[in-house]
Amino acid sequence: MNNFNQFKKMFAAQLKLTLREKQAWFWGIFFPVILMVIFMVIFSGNSDDEFQSEIAIVADNPNPASEMLLTQMNQLPILDVKSGKPVSRNTAEQWVKDQEVDAAIILPESAEDTSFVLVVNKEDEQGVTTQALSAILDKVVQQANLSAVGATPTYDIQFESVTASTNELDYTDFLLTGMIALSIAQGGMFGMVDLVEMRRKGLIKRLRMTPAKMGIFGLSDMVMRLLFSIVQILLLSLIGVFIFGANLYINFFSLTIIFLIGALSFNALGYFISSFSSTQNAYMGVANIVSFLMMFLSGVFFPIETMPEWLQPVSNILPLTYFAEGLRDSMVYETGVLSGTLWFGIGVLVIWGAITFLLGSWLYKRKSIVAAR
Repeated sequence: MNNFNQFKKMFAAQLKLTLREKQAWFWGIFFPVILMVIFMVIFSGNSDDEFQSEIAIVADNPNPASEMLLTQMNQLPILDVKSGKPVSRNTAEQWVKDQEVDAAIILPESAEDTSFVLVVNKEDEQGVTTQALSAILDKVVQQANLSAVGATPTYDIQFESVTASTNELDYTDFLLTGMIALSIAQGGMFGMVDLVEMRRKGLIKRLRMTPAKMGIFGLSDMVMRLLFSIVQILLLSLIGVFIFGANLYINFFSLTIIFLIGALSFNALGYFISSFSSTQNAYMGVANIVSFLMMFLSGVFFPIETMPEWLQPVSNILPLTYFAEGLRDSMVYETGVLSGTLWFGIGVLVIWGAITFLLGSWLYKRKSIVAAR
């Protein structure tokens, strides 16, 4: 039997086995959907909402200074004063302790007092809301100082944003493509666990006694997993667009190339992990470690440039980094196949896929030789 016929028969057999396995449907289709929905809700739920913070105001001894500061803060729409009026310090601090408000602002107790106090919960001291409130109050103080000396502001800041895309994009688009890349990668890495079970049941040993080639056996399994990846990318894209309002601007030619190379590369990585894992628990342990590292170091949730500099070199060698970037280029930025950056990422994925597939095939062959002795 030639190699092509071997491939067809192995592919058909593994497809039938997978379709009969309910766990394969869960881990290959439903789990990525559940995972994406959870992360999309967490990270993109309020990305377009205007910042607003609820605070308490303390003005025990009203005076011209406190009245002026209170007037300025009441004019800020992003500050929502609880109860709509000043309260006692004890009440305000209790609200902060109970996290009923984000912070309490204690205004100057006399006209001669040149400072006021920002009270925050210790647990939220380094939080984003606390930092934002601190910056807002710093701006209020600057304006108060200018008013005190009768000066008017000369300069101001105007905010603009630009994008490499010709279309309007937001963080949801960035996150959706990252989650699709993560789901396909995890499907490839975790999907090969059935090979470990086949070895435990003696099926691999029986296969070694036949003229079948282990490389073709692994390739047929990877191609079968590719079908699941196609279902994943279609299903996740539809959920992202119609439920979370993401925008996709697709270059189908470049998407087809990066998708096929990326999916096969991660299937090869799963094939490699299965080649040295003696039990399913061992396989899942290694796959979980690899998946966890790539999940947070490959730019799935935030750009790599925001990471510490000493971590960025690690991100730059991980295959998921280039897969996520390639999917974003082809699904959001409509990058064509002539892009040098796209082909560099494809090259990295090809190297990862080729090396792990060859290593996996060598380990399976080596175990076959050892078992025959």
